[in-house]
Amino acid sequence: NRSIDWHEVTLHVGAGTFRPVDKEDVREHRMHQEFITVKRDAIVNLLNNLDHIIAVGTTTVRTLESLYWIGAQILKKMPDHEVFFHVEQWEPYKNEILPEPRASLEALLQYLDMYNIDHIIGNTEIIIVPGYKHQIVKGLITNFHQPKSTLLLLLASFVGDDWKRMYNHALDNGYRFLSYGDSCLIL
Repeated sequence: NRSIDWHEVTLHVGAGTFRPVDKEDVREHRMHQEFITVKRDAIVNLLNNLDHIIAVGTTTVRTLESLYWIGAQILKKMPDHEVFFHVEQWEPYKNEILPEPRASLEALLQYLDMYNIDHIIGNTEIIIVPGYKHQIVKGLITNFHQPKSTLLLLLASFVGDDWKRMYNHALDNGYRFLSYGDSCLIL
């Protein structure tokens, strides 16, 4: 009764997501490829609610943001056949002129219509770190992640250094961490 709509997306999580960042320079951390699939109706829903997208979980953020980058690839060059897409780890940080999120999502729908298919599939290696400009996701519901993880970097991409204050509060108040722990809403 609150007009909250939801759609499932799929990302098969790879070890690179949970492996600690053990390099001083995060650019040396290697993400594994992870399979994603997003159905047409989810893309339509994103397009219709673009300013109000709240992801449940960091993998959902990575999936939806990867979807934006796949749309950007299509806008650069529409494939002449059905393809298995790939988003490189540092693709979002190449300082190119970026399409509007709406244009990217519309390109995805055009691609699906052109090949009469109902879902986008591909692999992503995307790493979301502080300084990343979120294209699709406006907020996040997530749990508390382990230190030195790519998941904590993703959280910091939303809140900057405030993640330290949040985590100190969680530690001081006995919050449960990791996959089945307590969660927070980041807006």
